[in-house]
Amino acid sequence: MRNINVFLGSQSFTIMNDSIPFDTVNQWLVEELPYEVIWFNENGKIVYANNLFFKKLGYRKSELDQLSIFDLNSTVTEEEWQEHWNSVQENRIVNFKDTHRRKDGKLYEVEVFAQFFSNNGKSYISAIINEITESSFYRNLLNHAERLTRVGGWKLNLQDGSLIVTEEALKIIKVDDKEELLPGNIIHRFKNGSEYQGLLKGLMRSAQAYDVVLETNEKPSRYIRSAGQAILKGKKIFKIIGAYQDVTELQERQNALRLYKDILDNAEDLVYVYNRQGKLIHYSNSVAKVLGFTRKELDNFSIYDLDSSITPEWWSEHMDDIAKNKVLRFEWVVGRKDGTKFQADITANHISFEGEDLNCAVIRDITGRKQRESDLFNAFEEIRSLKKQLEQENEYLQTEIKRNINFDNIICTSESYAKVLKEVEKVAKTDTTVLITGESGTGKELLANGIHQNSQRNQRPLIKVNMATLPNELIESELFGHKKGAFTGATAEKIGKFSLADEGTIFLDEIGEMPLELQSKLLRVLQEGEFDPLGSNKTKKVDVRVIAATNRNLDEMVEKGQFREDLYYRLNVFPIHNIPLRERKEDIPLLAQFFLEKYSTKAGKAFRKISKKTIDKFMEYPFPGNIRELENLIERAVILEEGTTLFPGSWLPANNGNGNADTTLKTFEQVQKDHIVRVLKHTKGRVSGPNGAASILGMKDKTLFAKMKRLGIERQTVYK
Repeated sequence: MRNINVFLGSQSFTIMNDSIPFDTVNQWLVEELPYEVIWFNENGKIVYANNLFFKKLGYRKSELDQLSIFDLNSTVTEEEWQEHWNSVQENRIVNFKDTHRRKDGKLYEVEVFAQFFSNNGKSYISAIINEITESSFYRNLLNHAERLTRVGGWKLNLQDGSLIVTEEALKIIKVDDKEELLPGNIIHRFKNGSEYQGLLKGLMRSAQAYDVVLETNEKPSRYIRSAGQAILKGKKIFKIIGAYQDVTELQERQNALRLYKDILDNAEDLVYVYNRQGKLIHYSNSVAKVLGFTRKELDNFSIYDLDSSITPEWWSEHMDDIAKNKVLRFEWVVGRKDGTKFQADITANHISFEGEDLNCAVIRDITGRKQRESDLFNAFEEIRSLKKQLEQENEYLQTEIKRNINFDNIICTSESYAKVLKEVEKVAKTDTTVLITGESGTGKELLANGIHQNSQRNQRPLIKVNMATLPNELIESELFGHKKGAFTGATAEKIGKFSLADEGTIFLDEIGEMPLELQSKLLRVLQEGEFDPLGSNKTKKVDVRVIAATNRNLDEMVEKGQFREDLYYRLNVFPIHNIPLRERKEDIPLLAQFFLEKYSTKAGKAFRKISKKTIDKFMEYPFPGNIRELENLIERAVILEEGTTLFPGSWLPANNGNGNADTTLKTFEQVQKDHIVRVLKHTKGRVSGPNGAASILGMKDKTLFAKMKRLGIERQTVYK
């Protein structure tokens, strides 16, 4: 039998047994010691732990066989553990402070007493562990706070991202939420934020300490001294600490002194330095030259000698104002020795020198400037009168233009389309939700823009989102935003389109393409004006007007369960049907001429008009692709043809009202499908590129691919 001496903190016990007395020791530690007790073998594996260990770290006893020092302290390497083993073996008892990790990943600071012992030819380390997280940090923080006046401290744990901030730090930065002091947020509060960001990166990545003065973005701005230092564990940085101090007053004094020196070097300005009693204690050479006094006279002067209108009471109040505001600027009339006077601009700067308040006054003759200002004022009055007249004329002209082209960018002469614009005009002045329906290419986005521009929200943005061009998995993030780390790939915070459109308008094009599982979130925005960004536990309130558009039959989608009925009713408060081009043929010549001028200028061609035969062809053609198809035809024609008049050519569609067109009534989706197939046959299945189907149809490649997939169109079969 062999005795084993075990040291538990300040206590020691002798164990009379050849084997490790797990049951007896376990009972001792649970009953007597309020500490974690752990035994390790040479490989760092935990061979024994008491109940308090499992309770504090969150492990089950059945997990003991799987645990090691590397689970308890993820920063320890195998080499470091071996060095620690050798140290404890050599010294028998080792006491140190460390950081341990619970099962849930949270870190806490500990004090460890490690004892080396052997039994039956096997060696172990017995560790008694006491948590000191709160007392250790706050004791150090309070010690620093007591030594520093008006200094706020913070600590960021790089292992779990936890941040601790003092109340003084929050006061200095002027925030209530400590999250505002995180590196990614705090940099935006300073004018030189990019420089500060570099310092923080250097601190976190390579332990480069810093101590700088930063200027805030506030008005008036302040100067904050910021210092930071890394806390290392071995060669690894696991914490960074820092402090903030408001040094605005000191910095402003330095700026004022720098201004004083710069002004003295400028011989054209008059520079005086007075004390509180009004004594002239310093002046620039220009004072004697401009005012006509000798230096001997000036050496004995006070402010009362230079200006007899100033009283001691006024001067005392003036010095108080300068001391309070640091810098005062005003205009004054300055007298010369010969009795003449001139208008001056005076900048009075406060300087504190050897405990005495000084007034450094810089005086500049502004007689010439005042004369120029008078001349400019008279000129501006004339310009203002002409401007008012021009605005009245412009307002009249704009009214006449809008009567002709409707809402600035919508070309229309037909009565049928004028009815549509009348509906737009009525609903624009309200905040009512609008649903615009109609075929592709009819200009639904132009109507949405017209509604927004004629609404009370036109000073805020119109945010446009095309659902058909967004992958389903990104729509929610695009609309509502996400927090950093909300999903794989979310490496930074993203502001959603609804947030960007706050107090403005959002246009949701192709609303029928919105996934069913996201429609409830959109419904919540319409009903409550609120949503939760991805990865955020805070609800965001917005005031957004919603305009939606679709070329699909939402009634049929509701019946098939592809679109929420309640959402449909919320969107369909004020429906506007945008009629196809074939129902407003009176507008075709005007639209064609507009596109001809647009693309002729862009291509450097000389086209001026469209021949009657070409117009007749246009009027016979049904334009299944609507205005977008007409625009693409004109653009292609301008590229292919030459001259000043656009005549018919090969660029015209093959089916141009020759009576062979299929007159069978079809669904809108079938018409779309037929037209896309016809264009794909024309391009021999090519979708992308300048001569591809997407270009001819006037849509993006991704949008066309999405429509082909939905309509069941395969490129390899359309032209067989």
